[in-house]
Amino acid sequence: MKNIFIASTSTVHGKGYLEYALPALKDFFKGVTEILFVPYARPGGISHDVYTKKASEAFSLIGIKIKGIHEFENPSDAVKKATGIFIGGGNTFLLVSQLYKNELIDVIKEVVSQGTPYLGTSAGSVVTGLSMQNTNDMPIIYPPSFSTLGLLSFNVNAHYLDPDPSSKHMGETRATRINEFHFVENIPVLGLREGSWLLVQNDKIILKGGLSARLFLQGKEAQEFPDATDFSFL
Repeated sequence: MKNIFIASTSTVHGKGYLEYALPALKDFFKGVTEILFVPYARPGGISHDVYTKKASEAFSLIGIKIKGIHEFENPSDAVKKATGIFIGGGNTFLLVSQLYKNELIDVIKEVVSQGTPYLGTSAGSVVTGLSMQNTNDMPIIYPPSFSTLGLLSFNVNAHYLDPDPSSKHMGETRATRINEFHFVENIPVLGLREGSWLLVQNDKIILKGGLSARLFLQGKEAQEFPDATDFSFL
């Protein structure tokens, strides 16, 4: 039984960290009193403490405690004992490198597949897919593999942006980049706009947040799907 909350972003314009999603997260984590937070998408050292404090302040508003995985001597054991897991955003290359370094890819996939509630935002959402190849981040470090948790049978492009017809920018659009990916890979890619999320429960994958999402398939025109679509067909 999977119970996964895959958010395109942690923060929407005009609101605080996780503020837009807290009502839904309160329901999602019902009965959970402490969540294991994975801050690996940000540089280590003091930044992990600062990032964990930020997450802790947000979750305190719904009565849930946060404990950073970097505070444990054995990260794998921490994951196995966790009653909830949250992987935050940042740089996906850095996150994936740290997940491999600490030998957490398989153990996270195992516990989440068995029902441990999982929240991902931004980079933490990208890694729920088959690979991290549709991240928007710069490759500041080279991970051992682009393969990620594989909790979904497709990839997520977080912070999906539509082309702006009034812009004078001549660079490639997000859609162009995803189509380039499909020259070499046939993995479906779902573009999640900021403020939306996927709620995965058992075999259901429901789009939430009131916004549509854009699905890219190799060799086909991208399709728009409305809020509340069930993407389990992927």
